[in-house]
Amino acid sequence: MTTQANSATTELCLCGRSLGFETCCQPIHRSGAGLGITAEALMRARYSAYVIGNEQFLIDSWHPDTRPAAIDFTPGIRWTGLTVIDTVDGGGLDSEGTVEFVAQFATADGPNQLHEVSSFVRQGGNWVYVDGKNGSSVKPDNQNRKVL
Repeated sequence: MTTQANSATTELCLCGRSLGFETCCQPIHRSGAGLGITAEALMRARYSAYVIGNEQFLIDSWHPDTRPAAIDFTPGIRWTGLTVIDTVDGGGLDSEGTVEFVAQFATADGPNQLHEVSSFVRQGGNWVYVDGKNGSSVKPDNQNRKVL
């Protein structure tokens, strides 16, 4: 995967989509929190914000009742991939939704992953992240599985 956040051309977005960062997640970062038309689009933009260390976007896209004062970027983590497992609601006409995903990362101790089910709501017309719970299980039949 060739990715450079500041590059005018990329092969894949940081979130794993086959669009370039400049046409996928970067416009959401630049336009403000929650501008993604779906909860999944916001979740992908938040993942790419973690990859590049965009603290302001992460804070702005977090629900004010649950957001921290600052983001704790753990030193030595390198985000290596994102797999969306399931999306429930969170579409253009919905007011809430959930996105289950696995984010792969590496540290000096080796590869690891974060499996989470994230909750999103619309606030003032924009999607915002509410909270995340540890992911429980991947659907055995892989229904709705989106590997990007």
